[in-house]
Amino acid sequence: MIALQEIWKEYPINKEEVFTALKGVSLSIAPGEFVAITGPSGCGKSTTMQILGLLDRPTRGKVLIGDKEAEKLSDDELSRLRNEYIGFVFQQFNLINKLTVLENVLVPTVYARKKLGYNPRDHAVYLLERFGLKEKIRSYPNKISGGQQQRVAIARSLIMNPDFVLADEPTGNLDTQTGEEIMKLFSQLNKEDNITIVLVTHEHDIAMRARRQIQMKDGKIIA
Repeated sequence: MIALQEIWKEYPINKEEVFTALKGVSLSIAPGEFVAITGPSGCGKSTTMQILGLLDRPTRGKVLIGDKEAEKLSDDELSRLRNEYIGFVFQQFNLINKLTVLENVLVPTVYARKKLGYNPRDHAVYLLERFGLKEKIRSYPNKISGGQQQRVAIARSLIMNPDFVLADEPTGNLDTQTGEEIMKLFSQLNKEDNITIVLVTHEHDIAMRARRQIQMKDGKIIA
């Protein structure tokens, strides 16, 4: 489903120097997997996540999403692929405070270019009720807890029925107990719904909740 082949990512520092964030990273993730990419700060895991999510292009190497080669797609085609096939969950939640919880979950459907085979509002309500947020549907993000905000973000990531979900430090802004609840939710989605999940974290205990761990250091996969 997802594969990186010899991915290098370089950022220019000045006319003569570059910083190499990724050094020949190769990995593949099959449908239904729950994978954690882990390692210390600055090891390249977030850059790897950005490239997996088509949020950034590599300096060289191939990114394969299903049968599509990302480097051959236009920015418009990449945007459509992100919207329709990839769900995102971030450490900062990235909810819009002027929209209600329900409206936040529906945001990706506003930009959908494909015809959806379901009623978006009904699906959003189903997800929020499933995640224990039935009473918060008309609330605003700044009026609910951090754990509730992250569950809203997870519901938003699923509204388009994506092929896979990318979660970047999803427990980073949460206390230990709330973080544990969020990880139980990810495990449930993977086991019961067979949703492919790729998780980035620097926390060993969080990484161990995934079925497979990929360890990075200095821009390379070491295990």
